[in-house]
Amino acid sequence: MSEQPIRIGYCLSLTGPLASNGKTARLAHQIWENDVNRKGGLLGRKLQMVCIDDETNPKLVPEIYKRLLDDEKVDLLVGGYGDNSVSPAMPLIIERNRYLVALMALAVNASFDYSNYFVMIPAGPRPSEALTEGFFELAAKQSPKPESMAILAADAPFSKSPVQGAKTHADKHGFKVVSDARYPLSATDLAPFIRELKPINPDILFLCSYLNDSAGLLHAINEVGLEPKIVGGAMIGPQNGSIKEQLGPLLNGLVNYEYWLPVPKMMYPGIAQTMAEYQSLAPNAGADPLGYYVAPQAYAQMQVVEQAINGTGSLDDARLAQFTRDSSFKTVVGDVKFGNGGGRGSRPSSPISEHQERRSVGVQGRKDASGCLAVEPCLRCAHLPVRKGETERLRPGRELIAVAANSMRNSLCKRPPETARRRVLS
Repeated sequence: MSEQPIRIGYCLSLTGPLASNGKTARLAHQIWENDVNRKGGLLGRKLQMVCIDDETNPKLVPEIYKRLLDDEKVDLLVGGYGDNSVSPAMPLIIERNRYLVALMALAVNASFDYSNYFVMIPAGPRPSEALTEGFFELAAKQSPKPESMAILAADAPFSKSPVQGAKTHADKHGFKVVSDARYPLSATDLAPFIRELKPINPDILFLCSYLNDSAGLLHAINEVGLEPKIVGGAMIGPQNGSIKEQLGPLLNGLVNYEYWLPVPKMMYPGIAQTMAEYQSLAPNAGADPLGYYVAPQAYAQMQVVEQAINGTGSLDDARLAQFTRDSSFKTVVGDVKFGNGGGRGSRPSSPISEHQERRSVGVQGRKDASGCLAVEPCLRCAHLPVRKGETERLRPGRELIAVAANSMRNSLCKRPPETARRRVLS
């Protein structure tokens, strides 16, 4: 075996507002690195992940990637977690014609259209709309139908795509946008922003937020007493185990999305062992104690890189990119195939994109490790109860993850209990 390791460079937000998710991705990457090295590495060489903290500051990212290439002389690059850690690096990546597999960067390539870019996120070819499609379909099913919508989002790169998607859905369903505001990520008191919405009293409150501000927003909504018919949408935070514990019952009624949960149909080969190891190490790593949101996607991200290297027998960027465009990958989140623009999945019925919608409904079931009620209902009929006396019919094959309100808690589908995945916070 060669004494020189294969060095893979990237940055993550290990400090700052996104630190918990950044540390979660870092731990999942370390587990993958150790797994591969235990098997002898790749191409007869050990692996070494070179990770630099970007401090949740997009302005630091371009120089970090330049340093990785010119000073650290890494063999390959991967993308960090989210738009903040990926989008600022893209001009350099494109200039150098590098291969890049990014992590959960929602719609970065929409503006670059770079053919050697791929992203591990189950949002299909229309990520801006797909992330919140379920939220708006559920909103449109309410009776009486909501009419007005307020948008409140963090002033950050991530927010641009979900907010644009929200406006597209609002047009489609006939919701009038009565407020569209931003708050700085540095804000610690978000009550003034919620208080401004009180006189407007929107039927729908669409939120696009990170971790700490997600908690701040829900505390503020409770403090101010704002009561929209439906609230949530594109919040990065409620999926995090620490945030769940912090917010407790304040999460009741929240409609949001998830990417993976430990329910039988999502227990792909290798995921149980990966998550067990992750959760045993997370407390000492300062990472999300559950890891459901980021860890599976982060491990799968590196499995794609691993299989591309093995499949080409090469570290050549062009060959790796071509292989990734043409191939399907076996990962802990299922079979992965990249479509146009480098996103996962090319059609809604594929095993990859069928997971793209996660929405909130009330059901009963058994508790999982997160303290949530997890129910697996009927893939034959794809019926989903929305509220007592109402049933929402979804296109067959869609999978739902739910975070539910107490008011919906007793609303159960009359169909056999195998329909669509649901999740309820107790």
